[in-house]
Amino acid sequence: MTLCPMCTKWLDEPEFLVAELEFTRVLLNRDQFFTGYCFVVAKDHVTELFHLESAQRGILMEEVNAVAAAVAAAFRPDKVNYELLGNMVPHMHWHVVPRFRSDPLWPRPLWAEPHEELILTVEEYALRIAVIKANL
Repeated sequence: MTLCPMCTKWLDEPEFLVAELEFTRVLLNRDQFFTGYCFVVAKDHVTELFHLESAQRGILMEEVNAVAAAVAAAFRPDKVNYELLGNMVPHMHWHVVPRFRSDPLWPRPLWAEPHEELILTVEEYALRIAVIKANL
């Protein structure tokens, strides 16, 4: 059996861990082409929202909302995009992506065309994580 990369992502890349909430972990995406792009990853290996009890689903969605609000407060984007796909990595995780009218792909979806990854310094990642945490 192949291990799920999302089940261990926070252990594999601890330098990107922003916060651990009740049902999710929040990680900054290594590629910061979209400033403040985060993942909100379910702690348990689950693939579909309908697999969760209603109360658990509600708390989970509140956590996604809290992360989006923190990212919006930290970076002041023009829009926040939310993506829950799971086709390539079947483990429930949201892409919370701040979008700016000035980004080269505006207003198209973030996967509309390939882009060069924006890799930051250790200090720049730490600063972005700190700003999100301060607003979470």
